[in-house]
Amino acid sequence: MKPYTPEQCQAFLDSAKKLLDTNQTMQDIYETLTSLHGDETAAIYFDDDGKIQKYSYNEYKTKTFYLAQKLSTTLSGTPGGSVIGLKIHNCPEWPLLFWAILMRGHKPLLIDAKLAHENTQNLLNQAKAKAIIANESGEEYSVPCYRLIDIRSNEANYNFIPSWDNKVMFCSSGTTGAVKLFVYDGKALCGQILASLDIPQQSVTLMHPGKINILAMIPFHHVFGFMVVFLWYNFYGKAVVYPHSINSRDLIYACKKGKVTHIYSVPLFWDGIAQVVERNAAIKGEDVQTTLRRLLDYNTGKISKKEAGIAASKFARKHAQKKVLGTQVQYCISGGGYLNPKTLMTINGLGYPLYNGYGMTELGITSVEQSDRIKDRLRGSIGRPFHGVEYKIKGDGKQGELLVKCASVHTERIIDGKIKPADLDENGFFATGDIAEVDKRGRYYIRGRIKDVIINANGENVYPDELEIYFKNIHHVLQNVVVGIKEKDSTNETITLVLELDNSVVKSDLEKIHADFDALNASLPNEKKVKRALIYKKQLPLANQMKVKRYIIKEALEKGNMSDFLDWSGEEPSEGGVSKRKAVDLSTFSEKEVRKTLDKIKEIWSKILIVPAFKIEDNSDFEKDLGGDSMSYVAMVQDLNKEFKVTIPLELYGNLLTVDSFAEEVLTLLHPKKKEKKSN
Repeated sequence: MKPYTPEQCQAFLDSAKKLLDTNQTMQDIYETLTSLHGDETAAIYFDDDGKIQKYSYNEYKTKTFYLAQKLSTTLSGTPGGSVIGLKIHNCPEWPLLFWAILMRGHKPLLIDAKLAHENTQNLLNQAKAKAIIANESGEEYSVPCYRLIDIRSNEANYNFIPSWDNKVMFCSSGTTGAVKLFVYDGKALCGQILASLDIPQQSVTLMHPGKINILAMIPFHHVFGFMVVFLWYNFYGKAVVYPHSINSRDLIYACKKGKVTHIYSVPLFWDGIAQVVERNAAIKGEDVQTTLRRLLDYNTGKISKKEAGIAASKFARKHAQKKVLGTQVQYCISGGGYLNPKTLMTINGLGYPLYNGYGMTELGITSVEQSDRIKDRLRGSIGRPFHGVEYKIKGDGKQGELLVKCASVHTERIIDGKIKPADLDENGFFATGDIAEVDKRGRYYIRGRIKDVIINANGENVYPDELEIYFKNIHHVLQNVVVGIKEKDSTNETITLVLELDNSVVKSDLEKIHADFDALNASLPNEKKVKRALIYKKQLPLANQMKVKRYIIKEALEKGNMSDFLDWSGEEPSEGGVSKRKAVDLSTFSEKEVRKTLDKIKEIWSKILIVPAFKIEDNSDFEKDLGGDSMSYVAMVQDLNKEFKVTIPLELYGNLLTVDSFAEEVLTLLHPKKKEKKSN
């Protein structure tokens, strides 16, 4: 890439200031962007034979007007100002259709192309839509449904005169279970474009005057895909590269053949790339794994060039990149969810600068880490707020709910079909529901959603996003989700992990998966250990195909709806989601010694927990049944070690939870030969 100075980038981005001299409507955005870029390439896509096709910004303008003429015929009976659903996959005609709907005098309602028919109908009802344009064929809605092929085949209305609408509608991801629609007008979207003005002060790679080809991977119905990939990069005259599909082969082909320089996606994508890299290295043997580790460590500043050896060479990095996304990628952003620190390290270690960003359907995109320092990227910060955006922590502390004030906040919202103003406080701040932390340099970090935080027995906050990353790489695990399930008559929540396994898993695999889970769980601090693990029979429900809908899993478990879950034995768990406890086999030891050991453990537990010994059963759980916490657990183990003159291994802390499981461990330590005999 040609190196650009901050001054050159600033002069380029200052073109956005032209919007300040307009009424800041959707029409103004469109006319400004189509007047600035002429013969610059607007879209790169691929025909059925994989050959590259393109159109310029001049053609963009012509094609949009022609589609608006066609729509004028198609929607001839539809009143101006009506809402029109737009439910198609990212494709070269998506931007043209979007602007054509507005030019025709209608409001686009942006809908996930993969959304189920019933849910789509619900959105149309709540938005009071009068028609929908969709990829689907044969589907019937309560309003007319048109396919792109239908619009193309209609006669153009050559008497058509544009009559612009000024609003766009987004729907929430649905992670809270309620359908909400958020309306943006031209002024709010101008605010999103103008938020880019300070970028050159921190980065000359994110947006610059040179060639940028950005991958159209995130669906444009999603706020991240719309605001950044579509709106920003179209406005600044960059080329959007449309893959033939979003399967991995087509994405990689589009990256390399379309010479993609910028890739913005969600954590699931980046996690997948990191996992594939690591698994391929493992398949090729220890030497390749060692070289990969050194490459990653060198590129992330952990080891010196001398320590890395050949892995520090440009050849090694380019060789690795050719196997992944190609050597031309300059800039990457992850947004829409918690980003695994290990993934950050792997992608950056491959030489792809991966940054973490932040935004919401209600706000647009409000920040991204932009530092060129690898150490800053690896911290997982979402950076400092963009131009015209203000962040603050509720209560003015260092950690708490993130409040945001910006020009790009939604104009109004529709809930249950009723229009309401944006939900802002008296100072114009929007409460995000995200827990954030700010450091001394003014960089912000997202720790989790308030509604998802699990309160453990000590009253400590446990963030599910951070826990889920520990279990992502277990072989056969496709997705996982951590939820807190409230215990009866208590404010405590049981940390519960639900796994989605791939279709190749057979019952005999469960023992190995269980062992891998136990090993990872044992490495966690006691207060964060998973207390209940279940397997989901179906695909875990995703919001916008990007992140698991926790509330659905949480609701099913709390209501005791266990038909979609299995325990480690492959059987349906008992009511309430608690897997049946396996009885500990103590038959190797003498009955008299077993009874004496069990009674002594109960006596110690009784003193520690101030619970009558007669209420403690052989299979009582220290935390779940008796209310023990991490501090009392450690004290209890120390007392057991002293009483029986043994040393219970640290790696078992948190895994041993019942009286009989402790008895087995104590007796095994006292009589190791009996353990060997039992194993044989």
